[in-house]
Amino acid sequence: MNQLIIDQLAPTGVLRVGLNMSNFLLINSQSESGAPDGVSPAIARAIAAKLGVEAALIPFNGPGDVADAAAKDVWDIANIAAEPERAKTIQFSPAYCEIQATYLLPPESVIRSVAEVDAKGNRIAAKRRAAFELWLSDNLQYATVVQTSSHDTAFDAFVEQKLEALAGLRPKLIEQQAALPGSYLLDESFTSVKQSIGCKPGNDEAAEFLISFVQESVDSGLVQNLIDKFQVTGRLSVPSVCD
Repeated sequence: MNQLIIDQLAPTGVLRVGLNMSNFLLINSQSESGAPDGVSPAIARAIAAKLGVEAALIPFNGPGDVADAAAKDVWDIANIAAEPERAKTIQFSPAYCEIQATYLLPPESVIRSVAEVDAKGNRIAAKRRAAFELWLSDNLQYATVVQTSSHDTAFDAFVEQKLEALAGLRPKLIEQQAALPGSYLLDESFTSVKQSIGCKPGNDEAAEFLISFVQESVDSGLVQNLIDKFQVTGRLSVPSVCD
């Protein structure tokens, strides 16, 4: 292993990994020691093993908190979704897995397509600073995003304020649909949330290493094996093209 890559990615001698603890698909278990486990921590440990160092997992409440810490030198890599705003301060690898984002509609809704949601007067509940909320805020032309602090409070706002749609990750929306009889989940997706590995900008050798690692992990079946191991098959997807 090139020492320059190790110095760039693990300058303290360990690989400090920023984890988004709010992603219930990527972190859904605990190791024997009680540390967070799942696809995301397992990927981080695999990177550390390839570097020949230990991984130190640093939990954050949400992806926005991970992104905010980019300038504070508290993590070396960050396992969060790549999106344009975060890419201003974080250099991202290709996606190693992705999650579909779509809408849940109330029982009385006549909307039946993603395009129909983006209309004047429509209000969409979404978790603030989630990757799909950032996408909506950047791409919606007519509808309004009602931001809340969590997936659960977004559902509460959707129901209590009688909003026209609830945006979220498809697996979570399937759970929430069961709590609102008659609600309708769109088959289409308005985007997919691409889970990537971020590092500090300017470390070109480290960035190239992460690009190669992700490509190898997808091609070798490692990512799919982890998806199966942590029982999130059908809820997390391996990208068909690693870009």
